[in-house]
Amino acid sequence: MTDLIVGDDGRARCFWGGSTPDYAAYHDTEWGRPLRGDDALFERLTLEAFQSGLAWITILRKRPAFRAAFDGFSITKVAAYSEADATRLMADAGIVRNRMKIDAALHNARVAADLPDGLSALLWSFAPAARPRPATRAEVPAVTPESTALAKDLKKRGFKFVGPTTAYALMQATGMVDDHLTGCWVPPLTA
Repeated sequence: MTDLIVGDDGRARCFWGGSTPDYAAYHDTEWGRPLRGDDALFERLTLEAFQSGLAWITILRKRPAFRAAFDGFSITKVAAYSEADATRLMADAGIVRNRMKIDAALHNARVAADLPDGLSALLWSFAPAARPRPATRAEVPAVTPESTALAKDLKKRGFKFVGPTTAYALMQATGMVDDHLTGCWVPPLTA
């Protein structure tokens, strides 16, 4: 198995990015692209937590339903959710119905709403210095010192479902690190 997949369009993608049309679109247009904004990063933090124990494709395909169910991941709106909202979410077949993850999302919105400088500033403060792209998937870490520090800080602040692996997946997805493989057609991040 190769670390790059060449699609029907002739583009070389990271090994996972060409396995389905959904993955190809996500790989080509979102994954690893810098994302800022409190609500946008709250969405990604929440979806990474919901992904825990599941394949990302499951979450990706349910993302429109998640966005509808969680009011577009508006921190202000989700922070105000009540027990009735938690019950409504548990009944929503369009999302992953896991009570611990739903409760964590609501709790995390309340914590995020109270951050003095916002969620985006906090998360990006842990972004490591730029480094060369990995040559192979074996060079892509699951955890880094920065993701471990981020997870520790988030937990200290009261966030839930934010371990070092989840934190690193968030860093990859939101462009805090560029883990597209050498040879991938997606242009490298620029400073």
